[in-house]
Amino acid sequence: MTALGVPVKAKYREGLEKMGIRTVRELLLELPYAWEEYGQALPVAWLQPGHQATVTGQLTSIKRAFARNRRTYLEARLADDHGGVLKVLWFNKPWLLDQLQPGSRLVLAGTVKGSPQRPEMVNPDHELVGSGALRRVGGLMPKYHLRGEMTHKKMAELVAAALPLAGGLEETLPEEVRARHRLLPLVQTIRVAHTADREAEWVEAKRRIQFAELFELQLAFLIQRSEFAQEPATPVPYRQDVIDTFKAGLGFDLTRAQRRATWEIYQDMEKEVPMNRLLNGDVGAGKTAVAAAAVAMAHAAELQSLVMAPTEILARQHLQKFRAYLEASFPDLKVELLVSGQPAAERRRVLTAAASGHCALLVGTHALIEGSVQMNRLGLAVVDEQHRFGTRQRELLRAKAGEGKPHFLALTATPIPRSLALAVYGDMALSVIDELPPGRTPVKTEVVTADDRDRAYRLVRQEVAAGRQAFVICPLIEESEKLQVTAATVEYERLQQKVFPDLRLALVHGRMKEKDAVMEEFRAGRSQVLVATPVIEVGVDIPNATVMVIEGAERFGLAQLHQFRGRVGRGAAESYCLLFADDASESSLRRLQLLEVENDGFLLAHEDMRLRGAGELMGSKQHGVSDEAMAGLEHPVLLSEVRLEAERTLAEDPGLRRQPALRAAVARRLELTSIS
Repeated sequence: MTALGVPVKAKYREGLEKMGIRTVRELLLELPYAWEEYGQALPVAWLQPGHQATVTGQLTSIKRAFARNRRTYLEARLADDHGGVLKVLWFNKPWLLDQLQPGSRLVLAGTVKGSPQRPEMVNPDHELVGSGALRRVGGLMPKYHLRGEMTHKKMAELVAAALPLAGGLEETLPEEVRARHRLLPLVQTIRVAHTADREAEWVEAKRRIQFAELFELQLAFLIQRSEFAQEPATPVPYRQDVIDTFKAGLGFDLTRAQRRATWEIYQDMEKEVPMNRLLNGDVGAGKTAVAAAAVAMAHAAELQSLVMAPTEILARQHLQKFRAYLEASFPDLKVELLVSGQPAAERRRVLTAAASGHCALLVGTHALIEGSVQMNRLGLAVVDEQHRFGTRQRELLRAKAGEGKPHFLALTATPIPRSLALAVYGDMALSVIDELPPGRTPVKTEVVTADDRDRAYRLVRQEVAAGRQAFVICPLIEESEKLQVTAATVEYERLQQKVFPDLRLALVHGRMKEKDAVMEEFRAGRSQVLVATPVIEVGVDIPNATVMVIEGAERFGLAQLHQFRGRVGRGAAESYCLLFADDASESSLRRLQLLEVENDGFLLAHEDMRLRGAGELMGSKQHGVSDEAMAGLEHPVLLSEVRLEAERTLAEDPGLRRQPALRAAVARRLELTSIS
């Protein structure tokens, strides 16, 4: 980032890396997601709650304060020149104590909260008067999707320093495509996007970026799909007796959506073109049973299967489920487990069974893609939580087949709106399980404010007294995983010492080496309350857990909160999800209250996409596409137009050899090393 021409402190570099920005090109293509107009500075007495405003005044005090859950924040007072006083709160910005002192003269820009008599601002942007030109007074202010300690002000500085370099960026969008859709050239797009005087200019620049990124991504998907189809798979003939035997041994009826998804998978597996399908379903929709039906059909064709999960505890859960669904109904179908922590003798036995063909289904973690793992005749590869595995890992998994390609099935429990799935997983066919099995009791969900915290804790104690268990998820802190671990540790100690001193609590987070052991202890009932960070995989099936407590719930998306909620309500007992809200603003509470009345994960995901953006829902940087391109999916016509242009471009120039800049961009997008 030294080419930007301004010094970049380590904390800002870390924020840029989390935003996926490592080069000048990536910085310039990180468009503002919105603009805010704060206008000229107003007296505090004129401020109206819910409105955006600019205020100038003198900082009279600033100090560290503590919330009831012991989280810290900064509280300050700003006196204007007309006798008014504004209360200011900054969350997750402890470094401001070193930058701001009483007596500092500031300009604040933000949304007014509180009441007309006692106005306040939460996390406003600020500038020191006398530190240079004041960008935020009387003009448009760009807003970026930030990470870590990066600020809008610092982003504006970095972009301003990099803009003179925009002329050196290569155009990737073919001229005829730009002409057909009236799209701006790249250099003009970048300059307009970051320095717009009118909103209409910014909208045009955004439309160009959305189109170009989705165009590159769809080209990559089309190329990948054609390459994938070149090496044939072994067809798996459909046999009615196999599915009849499978269904008879389940002990429950498949839902209509499960039957539809199973039939789509069977139709794919009958072909020589390798199946490449995503099975998208809500928490508890029964994706594992559908995958097991595919394994049964592959076994009947004398082919082996692999199932790869992101964590050992989930792999062990899959082992139990697949054995229950398959081994009794098909006595010669043996299911084995391969994980890194196995004893050497057991590992050798499993590897021998896989290589000889005596193991029909091998379930495991990343250990499955190690060089020592060889399958005798692999016909089906299943990956749980597709987004956790990169393209390279999936190719290593497919390579275990030896000759030919295995059919490939990916599972995800994150309900994804169809338009978003087509953009992010465009090289895959899509099956959706959009209904839950009958008899599942909805989890009672309640938004809990500070006044009701003690009552909520009484519910946890009541459930534990009845022999149940509870989860506590600590709030999402974007700055670093280290801070998340610290926050979880502090919360664990507070709960153990002050709230539940007589209960058995356990702590689990992503940096613990023994996290699987802690989860197993919880599953076995030897701990009663599990405190966890949001990054830890808590997707284990623990029917005895009936309470899910989520701290700082307003920091999470609706879809993620729904995922957490799905970890309870898996047994016969009534279950509860308590959403603890630190921010009691009307808009924040209204969003959370959707979970009190809505249990449809797909509907909640659609609402997340509308409120927070598609990038927030999927973590778009992981998928090679920006938040701006994701936002374009709110216009359904756009994706079909892009897809048609991508098909036309490849038909006219199959290898993109006449367009080297576009060819390179497509290769980068999905980390392809070559395009044939």
